[in-house]
Amino acid sequence: MPIQQCAEHIAHVLLSGFDRHHRIFTEYNRRAAQHFHDQSWLAAKQDAREQVDLYDERVRECVNILREEEDINELDETLWPKVKRHYINLLYNHLQPELAESFFNSVFCKLFNRRYYNNQYIFFHQAINTQHIECEQPDYRAYYPEQTGMNEEIRRLLEELPLDLPFADIERDIANIASVVDLTLEQKHHSSHLQLQILTPIFYRNKGAYVVGRILNNARKTPLVIAVLQNAQGECYVDAVLTNPDDVSHIFSFTRAYFKVDFPVPSVLVQFMQSILPTKNLADLYTAIGFHKQGKNEFYRAFLYHLRHSSDSFIIAPGEEGMVMMVFTLPSYPYVFKIIKDKFHPNKKVTHALVKQRYHLIKQLDRVGRMADTWQFSYVAFPRDRFNDELLEKIEATCAENIIHEDDKIVINHLYIERRMTPLNLYLRDLDTEHSAKILKDYGKAIEEIAAAGIFPGDLLLKNFGVTRHERIVFYDYDEIVPIEECRFRRIPPPRTPEQEMASEPWYSIGENDVFPEEFRSFLLNTETLRHTFSKDFPHLMRADYWQDVQNRINDGELLDVYPYDDRRRFSIPTGESL
Repeated sequence: MPIQQCAEHIAHVLLSGFDRHHRIFTEYNRRAAQHFHDQSWLAAKQDAREQVDLYDERVRECVNILREEEDINELDETLWPKVKRHYINLLYNHLQPELAESFFNSVFCKLFNRRYYNNQYIFFHQAINTQHIECEQPDYRAYYPEQTGMNEEIRRLLEELPLDLPFADIERDIANIASVVDLTLEQKHHSSHLQLQILTPIFYRNKGAYVVGRILNNARKTPLVIAVLQNAQGECYVDAVLTNPDDVSHIFSFTRAYFKVDFPVPSVLVQFMQSILPTKNLADLYTAIGFHKQGKNEFYRAFLYHLRHSSDSFIIAPGEEGMVMMVFTLPSYPYVFKIIKDKFHPNKKVTHALVKQRYHLIKQLDRVGRMADTWQFSYVAFPRDRFNDELLEKIEATCAENIIHEDDKIVINHLYIERRMTPLNLYLRDLDTEHSAKILKDYGKAIEEIAAAGIFPGDLLLKNFGVTRHERIVFYDYDEIVPIEECRFRRIPPPRTPEQEMASEPWYSIGENDVFPEEFRSFLLNTETLRHTFSKDFPHLMRADYWQDVQNRINDGELLDVYPYDDRRRFSIPTGESL
């Protein structure tokens, strides 16, 4: 086959592979609306878990096709620039060109050795501009309170939502939305040029349907998110209206499960969301709506850009050294880089494969705002001269099997990257008693909500939790997590003799999955003041029967409620709501 014809064929195979992936991915998003309509929460949970792996499955399919049909195993340096050029031609009228470019990169990197990953062969920079892509349906709908009145426009807004379900009390919901919007406008000097702009698609996650929009007040843009739930009778109601940027930021946090959104132009959604959440970058927003591979791609571009425009050195991350992971950071960049160590501490009964499996599990689950998402990278090259001596020595001493020295680079074979937080044990050191009590209350709440997600963290020590800039407590050490149904929560049996009670070893048998919540008070907190504060607010966390109850409810198929916004933002709970 002539080289040009071969290049065109490969480009078509690549784009067909991506289009197949996007069709399947979109079908999962469409099913989310049906799951909400039918209250089929467990099916929605299973779909969310499966959807995470769709991308890698399609990449493997495409790689296999190219290897079998074209016998591609080694790079033809004449052929692949032509493949890339033809692929670009195919993307000019495509609705998801940036996603298709990332898919090209993924297949290429799966086919060939990393020494070929350069701008000539892959899409390091985005080739197709996504700024003005349009599709048949409008991006958003606009409502004009100054023309017909706030309540009438909100009524029209609710009636036009593609929910196909009745509202239990639409007049109440209209009044609740109007009260929040009016209060927001009072605080921001209401003008006569007012619009409510609402994105056309609904954002689905767990048991909620989220209406995402903005209040346009002259040139000022304020977020507007309306959380819609259902009662036991299958009627909708507005549970919360969020206009505070911090509240809305929490909805799209890296600690949440991915939204399901059925819209053919993802870049349009991202541009709209960035207008109301300017502190979120492209990586955050693509990831939040389920395109975590695109988020990973955007992160890496931004990271390399930052490296070129900074001069500080990578250092060992502050905090206690982990038994499984070596963690380092760049002080000027708000992320940490985690490498699995070659050998683990004897106390850790895990393998490298099991650690990878558990980190992947976190991507598949509802993180309920309490577990950090991670990006997994392979063969990442760092400039050696940006590593300080202490870090370089530590990496070579603990992770030698996971690194390659290549010219002036250090290549890390397998790497996790996640948002940097202050370790909780360090954060508590400098706080007064009142502030410590507030932080410990969120720590206890974090444990409750992780349990509600069906996860037992395993190691609940303070050093394995971080504190975000909003002082929210987030868990980030996953090497010991287990599904809660696999645990055996037990009470410590009373000693039969004084000798048993005084013995240094337990007088009772301990199975592999046994958990004794009574022990939490003594080993989680290192001062009597902290223990007293925690025990006062969360005595139930130190009782086996509490954990057994959560476990039984999850085993019975119940999806426990964890709201992604503060209870103070909720309106009164309608009678008959199923909690």
